[in-house]
Amino acid sequence: MSTLPPLNTDTVWAILNEELDDAIANQLVWHYLGYRYNATSQTWDTTAVTDDWKEKYPEPPDFIASRPPTVKLTRSIPKENKQLLKEKLDFKGYKLGEFGPRQTRRATIASWLLNYMESDQYAQCQS
Repeated sequence: MSTLPPLNTDTVWAILNEELDDAIANQLVWHYLGYRYNATSQTWDTTAVTDDWKEKYPEPPDFIASRPPTVKLTRSIPKENKQLLKEKLDFKGYKLGEFGPRQTRRATIASWLLNYMESDQYAQCQS
């Protein structure tokens, strides 16, 4: 896997504005879900992945190409954090007729990453 950009609002905006490649957007979520690739064995280490994710997805899913994992990602965001794109970034959404499933899924990734940035888990890894 390539080197990931830092998790910050600039990176979230880059996802929303399609300035980051789909593969990098996916890799960011994989990383913060706990997936780690072992290049030696060429397998995914899911030791740090929660049971509900690793049971359903023993290998990290493509959130942009596939709807079911994106739905699971959306559902994993607590209700109080569902509006973080609006509240933290003042994101107005995409214009009607100018977006499709790919943009919607990228927005879900961005929303989940913002939610992760609000979490205690993220705060602990930053200190």
